[in-house]
Amino acid sequence: MRRAFLPAIGVCCAVLAGMLAAGCGPLSRTHRDPGNSHEVATGAPSGRADAEITIAGGRVHPPPGWLEVPKGRQVSLTVTSDVADELHVHGYDLVAELRPGVPVTIRFTADLTGVFQVETHGGKLVLIQLAVR
Repeated sequence: MRRAFLPAIGVCCAVLAGMLAAGCGPLSRTHRDPGNSHEVATGAPSGRADAEITIAGGRVHPPPGWLEVPKGRQVSLTVTSDVADELHVHGYDLVAELRPGVPVTIRFTADLTGVFQVETHGGKLVLIQLAVR
């Protein structure tokens, strides 16, 4: 009976190896989560990393993803929401008030390494994951 499972285990290992080779790790160029597939935004060669995010009807556009930033890079996050809320960059403890229809920009130097969540407090929406290396 156990021998019947060996081909299935081999197939599973091959699929897993293919996924790893394709770069599906959490900080790779393409991040994959169940129900969430998107490309990673990367900082521009100009020395800045910019992201523009819109919240409408409780949905985030573009869908929440990763922004990979080298340590020391300038980051600019612009968020426009259709409802009042509070924007928070975890780890950096940056907070901004969101007013309906008014773009808010948070600018800072990414001087802490790690992965930091950018979210709204009232709506509890994750906007982006900031990965600083």
